[in-house]
Amino acid sequence: MHTNVLLFTAATALALLIPVAMAGEILGPGVISTGLQETSAAFSPDGNTVYFMRSDFAEKDDTILVSHLSGKQWSVPEVASFSGQWHDSEPAMSPDGKRLYFVSNRPVVPGGEPLTVEMAGQHYPGTNLWYVEQQAKGTWGEPVHVEGAFNDGSQVYNPSIASNGNIYFSAHRPDSGTFYQIYVARRTASGYAAPERLDLGDITQNRMDPGVDPEERYLVFAGSGPDSLGSADIYISFRGADGHWGKPEHLTGDVNSASLENAPAPGRVFGELYLSSSRADAPHYPKDRDNLVSLQHRLASAANGSRNIWRVDISRTLKEHGIDH
Repeated sequence: MHTNVLLFTAATALALLIPVAMAGEILGPGVISTGLQETSAAFSPDGNTVYFMRSDFAEKDDTILVSHLSGKQWSVPEVASFSGQWHDSEPAMSPDGKRLYFVSNRPVVPGGEPLTVEMAGQHYPGTNLWYVEQQAKGTWGEPVHVEGAFNDGSQVYNPSIASNGNIYFSAHRPDSGTFYQIYVARRTASGYAAPERLDLGDITQNRMDPGVDPEERYLVFAGSGPDSLGSADIYISFRGADGHWGKPEHLTGDVNSASLENAPAPGRVFGELYLSSSRADAPHYPKDRDNLVSLQHRLASAANGSRNIWRVDISRTLKEHGIDH
């Protein structure tokens, strides 16, 4: 569900502001998107602040960072005020910007044990859903554990919040089958209702990392299927007048590649979609002879095959389905 890699000094990061010859547009190359693994972009309502996750390749050390846009340049990221001690990942901003949700293995009870989960005989950090509330512009309160049935099982991932407060997420639950599936916990006057699994077709395929349109007109997610180009691709489903989700469509154009794509999230501008991708520039042989400096510079760059955050445009697909704003 997420991933990472190496640390740079600010000077190195700024030196790596190089274009990457791939479809779509990489976000903040060398600053936000680096030779480490970055995913899960969550923007403030004005689009000038982004929260995202950075991790190592083994996905054992996840941290949420924040960067600010000044002119056309993103600032060197800092660890978010509520992160840095636990396995925190997958930030998601509410449409009004007043809450930022994320998942974490931090103890549910102060002083308790961190969450863990066992799969195939291996133990991994577990995940529950948390949020922080905006106190003033750019400042957040203490993390709050979201109470409710959707935190059962310690395998909750990639929250996405609609304007009405409904929370979409992916999880492995008793009715998930072998793979991850997507659920919605609807907000009610008394809290959140029990999660409902979305019917997105074949349950023998992964359905994960939902990114919901604030008005719940469409849902993007990462999944697999016979039309997938890589190990996971980005799909879209549109909600019908009857409230049911339509058959998922494989997104075309710049969205998918032969590499891994996941963690899609609608941006703040119409048609803007952010996603994580491990697409990279492959060297052409014979290449210009490397010395140690040039070799390490290239291997540590954003184009080294680590996951980075990309911006793509799906406005044409949305318009074809009657959505124009």
